[in-house]
Amino acid sequence: MDVSQPKEDVPSIQCDLEIQRSYDIIPSIICAMCCFFGVVYCFFGYRCFKAIMFLSGLLFGSVIIFLLCYKERILETQLSVEVSAGIALGIGILCGLVTMLVRSVGLFMTGLLLGLLLATATLVTMEQFYHPSTVWVPIGLLMGMAMLFAVLTLQWQKFFTIISTAVFGGATMAVCVDYFIELLVLVKYIYGRISAADPQQLCWYSWVIMGVWPTLSILGIVVQWKLTAEGFSHAEVILSRRQKRLQLMRIRQKEAKRRHSVQQQEGTYRRKPTPVKRYTGDVLAPSYLQSLRDRQMGTGTSVSSLSTNIHTIVDLDYDTGSTVPLTATTPVVRI
Repeated sequence: MDVSQPKEDVPSIQCDLEIQRSYDIIPSIICAMCCFFGVVYCFFGYRCFKAIMFLSGLLFGSVIIFLLCYKERILETQLSVEVSAGIALGIGILCGLVTMLVRSVGLFMTGLLLGLLLATATLVTMEQFYHPSTVWVPIGLLMGMAMLFAVLTLQWQKFFTIISTAVFGGATMAVCVDYFIELLVLVKYIYGRISAADPQQLCWYSWVIMGVWPTLSILGIVVQWKLTAEGFSHAEVILSRRQKRLQLMRIRQKEAKRRHSVQQQEGTYRRKPTPVKRYTGDVLAPSYLQSLRDRQMGTGTSVSSLSTNIHTIVDLDYDTGSTVPLTATTPVVRI
């Protein structure tokens, strides 16, 4: 079965540089905005990681939902273009929030987008040698390469994110140039290759416009790798206020537990009593106390008489400030 189509059957067109252009306001504004986002993607994609993740989810979700709603409108339902665009925008915003907040989903979407773009470039290149007879060949190539690069992006995140953003930014700017020069003739040609439609011939300036895509892609990869993405890592997550409060609360709880454990350990040991401060003259000689006991036991005097005998002549020592009773048998201890 010959699935290729002879090249002589390809209809030829005349290339006229004076193309009749008729621009509309809304598509022109949208195209100018896409050109601006293409510059950001191509040269600052990895640096603006969160914004790129949001825009990727927004674009992917909006395009898929809009195509589905537009197909339903063709099938004679009540959905208009404005309603389809509103539904697609709402679901696209939800997809963008998911891809921005969940990093793995955003990286998977970025790799998926890279695989789709490279598969599209492969189909355009392959058209010069082989034209598929069924639409399942382009679909299989698109899905296979998309899943392959999605897995690779999850494995080597920074490298493939830089490549994906540069390639997508270059493709976006090439589409904008194609709109302002030949009103999306190149886009229609690429869509024909994806849908396995009859091949068409392009003019030389269409191939020049297509050459803008790889040129800008390579330039964007070099600029990001050497300038904008150097020294930056998306893995360095900036803590929000809530996360800072939680972290501070955990630190305080650990400090409180540490202090409580230290207090418990200190409570297990008895503290030694504080020694009484003594002054000069507070200590009497043990022999003096023993003589008092001997005299009390020997003579049988009472305590009152003993106290009377003790209070005799008192020698005042002005040097030490102590008062010590002096008797005939009383030794004086000076400290």
